[in-house]
Amino acid sequence: MSRLIPSVVIAAVLVLAPAAAGAQPPPFGQDGKDVEWVPTPDELVDTMLEMAEVIAEDRLVDLGSGDGRTVIAAARLGTAAIGVEYEENLVGYARRRAADAGVADRASFVHGDLFEFDLSQATVVTMFLLPDLNRRLRPVLYDLAPGTRIVSNTWDLSGTEDDPDAPGWVPDRTIVLDPCPTWCTAHLWIVPAKVAGRWMVDGGELRLEQDWQMVTGRLRTGSGDVEIRDGRLNGTILTFSANGTNYHAEVRDGRMAGTAGSTAWSATRAP
Repeated sequence: MSRLIPSVVIAAVLVLAPAAAGAQPPPFGQDGKDVEWVPTPDELVDTMLEMAEVIAEDRLVDLGSGDGRTVIAAARLGTAAIGVEYEENLVGYARRRAADAGVADRASFVHGDLFEFDLSQATVVTMFLLPDLNRRLRPVLYDLAPGTRIVSNTWDLSGTEDDPDAPGWVPDRTIVLDPCPTWCTAHLWIVPAKVAGRWMVDGGELRLEQDWQMVTGRLRTGSGDVEIRDGRLNGTILTFSANGTNYHAEVRDGRMAGTAGSTAWSATRAP
């Protein structure tokens, strides 16, 4: 049996049509304020979260969150995750996807400029941007709390405005998936503690210079003055060797504490 549809109902459907259309997936390569929208493959999303060792206690922020797939995947792990996206249709679509996935209580999306978002509470930052945007973000990311994990799809944190090929902040780890459809490289950085300067040790002094997570310097004790080797920070953990001894220490609140070989060792930042 057929039924005529009143014109008022037709009018209502036409009014609601844009909202209904917004429920459809956004077009691949959609233009954006800073970058086109291209989704990260689900395989790489999972890899990025694994590299960052995301757990329920983390607070993840995805910069340029697109259709929300990284935020939703993190929320499925129990993590409180926030996506920052400038395009309104992508924000709306991501919110609907989160609701459909049953994680809307943990996955939220902010419509705004990623350069204006406060990242200070994030323990994990994920992104799929362009090299120049990564370079603009680099000083902000480097100043986050030591131990914060940053994961990027494809583009690293190298280069300067004058020299795009300059080394910059070298990733702590890189994984390339194979097989994978496209955009299959993930880079991980762990924000290092800031250790450059003078440190007082028992009977001597440690002078350090820092280039991102790489550390050089000299250790002076009663037995001599030696160059440190293989100095590196993994978040708050500093390791180096000096005069044949391996040092391992946690850096926190102006103090280092750990071991030198099998002996307890500590240092305090000089005033």
